[in-house]
Amino acid sequence: MRAVVCDRLGDPSVLKIEERPVPEAGPRDIVVKVGAASVNFPDVLTVSGDYQHKPDLPFVPGMEGAGMVYAVGAERLDWKVGDKVIFGIRPGAFAEYVAVTPKGHLLRLPEGWSFAEGAGFRVAATTAYHSLVHRGALRQGEVALIHGASGGVGLAAVQLAKHLGARVIATGGDDERLAVVKQNGADEVVNYRTSDFVSAVKALTGGKGADVIYDPVGGEVLEKSMRAAAYGARLLVVGFTSGGPSKLMSNHVLIKGLSILGIRAGETLLRLPQMGYSYAELPKLAALGVMRPHISHRFPMECAVDAFRALIDRKVVGKAVLEMSI
Repeated sequence: MRAVVCDRLGDPSVLKIEERPVPEAGPRDIVVKVGAASVNFPDVLTVSGDYQHKPDLPFVPGMEGAGMVYAVGAERLDWKVGDKVIFGIRPGAFAEYVAVTPKGHLLRLPEGWSFAEGAGFRVAATTAYHSLVHRGALRQGEVALIHGASGGVGLAAVQLAKHLGARVIATGGDDERLAVVKQNGADEVVNYRTSDFVSAVKALTGGKGADVIYDPVGGEVLEKSMRAAAYGARLLVVGFTSGGPSKLMSNHVLIKGLSILGIRAGETLLRLPQMGYSYAELPKLAALGVMRPHISHRFPMECAVDAFRALIDRKVVGKAVLEMSI
């Protein structure tokens, strides 16, 4: 089989295609023939060596994908050859076949979904659900401010927040991409390059501010968000796609009674596996079409470098995927 391989750390140009053996299914494993794999920002960071999770070299990048069950371990009676599935693996998704161990995650591909849509579901949906439901406790009628809304995790958060009954204000830096965000459920969109989002949020909420702020961007965006927050707001620190952490003003935290919450959905499941039961809601939400990914870019495996660069250059709306023949 072919796989995208990283044998040295650096920019996306270090990636190359190699031939590797098709994995065999151990007693508790499922081997999946991959139809598509999603490219996520943590994949970029992992290849550059800047992510918390640092696999040994060489490795096959990729956190999630979708495809068809190819082989089933003797103890895995819950799946059969031919089942269409969404899988999580860390790392290893950018290959024509993957072995999903018991530590991995398998969901059934919803009826009517393409492999590309399935490939883009799990990471974004899990992050959005953990953020807004577990940590942010977003309630019907509250105002949710979603930053980075045209990215994969941002768009999933917009869709979920709207489903939960919130008023959704979404930010981004491009009007065309924000138009897609609007189509996916945002009540209002704000281009932070041409408008001051703090002033906009204050005006849209009658001076109150946002109750829950979802921020995968970090940097100055999170710092300014404290001024856009309502009293008692929950600030969800999801990531740092801006390139670095923020310097938060503790006086704002004190005066406004803010809660600042770190979001690491995967780490939470590792440390608190008892919380896994709540993720049973994800297949139900997928069946309803909630958090159905928007796929703006599709690349063959040979163009993995181009897929990474499209993500880095902020050309992607929702998700970019690598597609394999199946």
